[in-house]
Amino acid sequence: MSFTLFDFASLPVSRWRNGGGETREIACWPVGGDDFAWRASIATIERDGPFSMFSDIDRSITLLSGDGVELSSPGWEAHTLSQQLQPFAFPGDIPIHARLLGGSSQDFNIMTRRGCWQATVLSVSSVQELPTSHGGLIYVVKGNWLICHTETHQLTASQGCWWLPAIKGGQLQPLTADSMLLWVDLFPCR
Repeated sequence: MSFTLFDFASLPVSRWRNGGGETREIACWPVGGDDFAWRASIATIERDGPFSMFSDIDRSITLLSGDGVELSSPGWEAHTLSQQLQPFAFPGDIPIHARLLGGSSQDFNIMTRRGCWQATVLSVSSVQELPTSHGGLIYVVKGNWLICHTETHQLTASQGCWWLPAIKGGQLQPLTADSMLLWVDLFPCR
């Protein structure tokens, strides 16, 4: 397993076409493809407006900071995303409108191609064993963490790493009592 490390401050910034916010892409697999299998990013929603639609994509959004948003769609019960680090999954091919609950909102996003990859997003504060034959991504929200496998890396707030599936698992270890991260368990559909 080899890790690709990242730091929020160095992620490329893309302004949205509708002017309502920006996205910092963490990873897209395969790299450089519009027809991605999975994609992870951090978005800042600056004003009310529609989400981009992605055909055949499943999405998960997790509030990192701010007051949050209300997500609504015709014929779909509105969802209020106001609790930090509580993932919410929804299909990416329905029209979603986001209404800010206060000021801007920063959110962690994961998208997977339906029938190709699946993702589970968890908020983690304790030691975790990483499953074998899975890929993954972690983003440190606070504190300090070790990620261990054949390589060991120490990560602090606003840093993370991602990896493709490997035969052996690994371990996430918090180094301080207040440590918290988001862990995306990525695995191909069978």
